[in-house]
Amino acid sequence: MIKEDIEKIELRSLKLEDFDDIHEILGRVYKNWENPYWKKEQIEKLINIFPQGQIAVTANEKVVGCALSIIVNYKEFGDDHTYMEIIGNYTFSTHRENGDTLYGIELFIHPDYRGMRMGRRLYDARKELCEELNLKAIVLGGRIPNYGEYADKIRPRTYIQRVRNKEIYDPVLTFQLSNDFHVKKILQGYMPEDEASREYAVLLQWDNIYYQKTTSALEQKKTSVRLGLAQWQMRNYKTFEELIEQVEFFVDAVSGYQADFILFPEFFNAPLMAAYNHMEVAEAVRSLATFTEPLKQQFIEMAVSYNINIITGSMPVVERNRLYNVGFLCRRDGTYERYVKIHPTPDEVKQYGMVGGKAVQAFDTDCGKVGILICYDVEFPELGRVLADQGMDILFVPFLTDTQNGYSRVRYCARARAIENECYVAIAGCVGNLPKVHNMDIQFGQSVVFTPCDFAFPTNGIKAEATPNTEMILIADVDVDDLKELHEFGSVRNLKDRRSDIYNLKYVGE
Repeated sequence: MIKEDIEKIELRSLKLEDFDDIHEILGRVYKNWENPYWKKEQIEKLINIFPQGQIAVTANEKVVGCALSIIVNYKEFGDDHTYMEIIGNYTFSTHRENGDTLYGIELFIHPDYRGMRMGRRLYDARKELCEELNLKAIVLGGRIPNYGEYADKIRPRTYIQRVRNKEIYDPVLTFQLSNDFHVKKILQGYMPEDEASREYAVLLQWDNIYYQKTTSALEQKKTSVRLGLAQWQMRNYKTFEELIEQVEFFVDAVSGYQADFILFPEFFNAPLMAAYNHMEVAEAVRSLATFTEPLKQQFIEMAVSYNINIITGSMPVVERNRLYNVGFLCRRDGTYERYVKIHPTPDEVKQYGMVGGKAVQAFDTDCGKVGILICYDVEFPELGRVLADQGMDILFVPFLTDTQNGYSRVRYCARARAIENECYVAIAGCVGNLPKVHNMDIQFGQSVVFTPCDFAFPTNGIKAEATPNTEMILIADVDVDDLKELHEFGSVRNLKDRRSDIYNLKYVGE
C-alpha cells in the first residue's frame, strides 16, 4: 500500500487481533535492535488492565502505529527511574487505576506513514485521555537516537539545547518538543539497549492544565463565571436608607440572573455628600466616610442573603486622620477582604487630601483568584502585573470619571491589562449628573468586560459593553479554563515569554 491509496485514517482502541500488524511495524522501526519485539501476552495484559490507554491509528483499517500507556502514582518513582522499573519488567504491576500520571511506555509509526502526522494524532489522543481521566500530566522517557552522531563532541545537555534551538534535528526529541512536552531531566541508563542514544534518555512531561485536585463537588471552584456590572446613575438620596434600597435593587436583580459577582463603581455613594455641600470639599468627604462602616455591614449581609460575591466599588475611610479610598470584597460565605486605592489622582490629593495605600493583593474566591484596582490604579501597568504574578484570573476596576477623555484613559488601560496579563477585566462606573455636590457635578461612564485577544475570545477583546451614560446592568459570562489554555498554548504568551533574564518586577508591599 502507498500513501496515495489511503481512503480512511482512524483512531481507535488497540485490539489483540492487531498484534500481527504491530509485530510487522516493530520489525521496521527497531531493525537494528537485538530484542525489540513486544510479545503478544504483554499486549494482551496492557489491553486487559488499561484498555483506554492502548491506542491504534489505522489506515484503511490496517494498524500503522500505536501508543501504549499505563497510569502510575508518580511519587513511587520520582524523576530517577529506568524504563524497566516503570513497566515492572513487563509485568505492568506498576499500573495504578487511582494514580496521578499517564506514563507513555511506547509509541511507534510504520516508516511508510511518517510525515503524515500520525504520531501527532496519537499524542493528541493521549492528551485528551489525560484530561478525561483528570490526571496531572503525561510523562515519558524519550530516546535521543541522533545523539550517537554527536556524543564525542558535546554532552547530552548541549545536544538537547541545540535540538530545542533547531540547530540539530532529532526524530524523537524534536517531535516531542513540538507537542508541548518540556524537558525535566536527563536520564542515564534508562534503556541500556539503546545504543543510538548512548543509553541516555530525556525525561519529558506535558502538564494537564485542566487538572483538578480531587475534592467534593461543593468544594470545586467554578470555571464558568457570570459577572454583573452595575452602571450606577448618580441621583440625590434624602437618606442613607434610600441609597441602600437602590444598592439592594441592583444586588437583587443581578443575583436573579445567577451571577457570581456584582461590581459597583468608585464613590457610588457620593450623593450622600449633598447634606454636607455647605462644607469645604475635604471636610465633606470626611463626613461621607462616616457611612462607610454601615455600608460595609449592609454589603456583607446582602452577599450572604443573595448568594453573590459583591465588590463594593469604593468609598472614603479616615484612619489616624488620613483619608483613604477603600472598597471591600464581600464573599457570599460571609467573609470579606479590603482593598485600597494605591494612586490617588492629583485632584483627589489637592481637593480631598487623600493618600494612597500600600498593599496589592489577589483574593481567593469560589470562582478563582481576583484582583481589584480602583480607577486611576489601572493606568499603572505594574499593579496589574503584580496581581497576575499572584494568579489573578479576573481584574475588577470600579471607576468614576467626569469627562470622556478621563474615561478613555481608564478604558484603554484596562483593555491593555487584559492582553498583557492574560486575564479578564471588568470595569464599572457612574453616569449622570449630581448638581448639589461640589466636585461631583458630571460623570461619564460605560461599563465593559474586556478579554485577551486570541482565538478563544472575541476578536476585538470585548466580551460585553453597556450603553454609555445610561443606568443599566451588564451581565457577561467568562470562562477561566480559556485563560489556562491561553497561558500555555496561546498565539502569543505575554506572561511566559517575559525576559526575566534582562528585567523583572519586584513587589515591595507594605
